[in-house]
Amino acid sequence: MNQFCVKLSAVPDVYNKNFQRFAKNKLMKVIDIENWNRKEHFKFFSAMKSPYFGFTTEVNCTKAYETAKENGYSFFSYYLYKSMVAINSVDELKLRMVDDQVILFDEVHVGSTIGRTDGTFGFSFFHYSDDFTIFNQRLQDQIKTVENSTGLGIRNEILPANHIRHTTIPWNSFSAIVHPTNFDPKESIPKIAFGKFSVREGKKMMPVSIEAHHGLADGIHLAKYFEEFQRQLDL
Repeated sequence: MNQFCVKLSAVPDVYNKNFQRFAKNKLMKVIDIENWNRKEHFKFFSAMKSPYFGFTTEVNCTKAYETAKENGYSFFSYYLYKSMVAINSVDELKLRMVDDQVILFDEVHVGSTIGRTDGTFGFSFFHYSDDFTIFNQRLQDQIKTVENSTGLGIRNEILPANHIRHTTIPWNSFSAIVHPTNFDPKESIPKIAFGKFSVREGKKMMPVSIEAHHGLADGIHLAKYFEEFQRQLDL
């Protein structure tokens, strides 16, 4: 963690007061911005109305698809789990801007849109587990909750900062995607979108888009996510 020049401290009162905003968290670290090697990057991009950047690429999900089908898993559950394992391996994607401070969370949790049979969708949230059986059960519980409800289900403002936003476009492949935004430069939760895989030369290739706050992460950090995601899919 030394590259962050972090300042270990007790959680400030403001976080204790609003602790419901942070999902089950073993440790949070407050970044000492003035001594951070990203100080200039952070201040430069944070001054922009839209400091977000990202890109879309493809991952080879052939092995993961086969593993999921052989074991009777939902393919969506399986690749979402693998994505979260990859996300939690990259510290820069666990940084959040909270109340004028930058916080490094030890772990981030799962947010995802869930489709309904009536063509609408709802938001879901659950705590990450590195045990797939637990992860999958929590996801299936959320799917049932969304299916048996109407509207968005969860208000964005009550979700904890330490989560990742996922969405899936299962009907189409894509080479780019645009997310809605309110142009809040303090919005620092990364967004990931998955598309429909296509088969080329016997390989199942799935488009994946990731967007992050450029004051907190750079292209190399998104590339680390994709590298680990691909490794996880190949296990």
